Amino acid sequence: MKIAFVGKGGSGKTTLSSLFVRHLVASGAPVTAVDADINQHLGVALGLAEEDAAALPPLGARLPLLKDYLRGDNPRISSADAMIKTTPPGAGSRLVRLSEDNPIFDACARPVPLDGGAARLLVTGPFTEADLGVACYHSKTGAVELLLNHLVDGRDEFVVVDMTAGSDSFASGLFTRFDMTFLVAEPTRKGVSVYRQYREYAEDFGVALRVVGNKVQGPEDVAFLRDRVGDDLLVTLGQSDWVRALERGAQRPFEELEQPVRRALDTVRQAAVATYPLRDWERYTRQMVHFHLKNATSWGNERTGEDLAAQVDPGFVLREPATRAAEASPQPA
Repeated sequence: MKIAFVGKGGSGKTTLSSLFVRHLVASGAPVTAVDADINQHLGVALGLAEEDAAALPPLGARLPLLKDYLRGDNPRISSADAMIKTTPPGAGSRLVRLSEDNPIFDACARPVPLDGGAARLLVTGPFTEADLGVACYHSKTGAVELLLNHLVDGRDEFVVVDMTAGSDSFASGLFTRFDMTFLVAEPTRKGVSVYRQYREYAEDFGVALRVVGNKVQGPEDVAFLRDRVGDDLLVTLGQSDWVRALERGAQRPFEELEQPVRRALDTVRQAAVATYPLRDWERYTRQMVHFHLKNATSWGNERTGEDLAAQVDPGFVLREPATRAAEASPQPA
């Protein structure tokens, strides 16, 4: 399953992402965590030292490898250079499975030891001085979108993505790539402002969205959130001494996390898992194509010198289970 955590800067979305990853790992589930925020904090939140987190190999710096691998033998894609962040898979493309080794994971993923096991961690990479004036952060997060476009994942394996702050993911189709999106909101007007933007787009594209109230101190805060977001409010979290210690650099056993927080995390998991039977691979593929054609028209064709609409394979539907044979031939829509 693909799960996103979004919210305004400072809402606690990275902290919640890291807690949810720990919760899943402690339950024995295989987890791939992705830091898709240009302000890279997920590695540290998962317990890595600052220098180790900074040394993680960024996906954004390995786009040539990513494109070359995913392109495979797809005859509709003239070259890896002609691929953009929204390029959809087709017959001959290589698909990514979380349970298999591949050159992308070999080059970019690193295991992070956690109580009960480990999570695989991928990072987009930070915005660097070399990018100033010549690139935008979407060139970094585009690597995540391209990877998710080619990912075939199952019910009992999890991809948890800490998204860029605010509503910036609407600049591409990245916000439609998830089975469930959890919006982390503080009980303030600014805290719920991003929710309003997400709610509008979520309804237009059938995106499953629930709100996790964070930094809630009492019934008034809960009532405020309920008044602003209604039934989308799934659960609330208050003060946690365990989390405060983590933010100060102290590593405590996960089993010592307060029970109310653990119950909230389990509620989050149950809400995510409940969406899996509703997964619609055909709609997922249509949305992929929709945003690819929009990006092709607005900038991709000019950038590559090609008509990128030709990359769309009209007979291909990304679906589970996908086999090696299916990658070599079109699938019926």
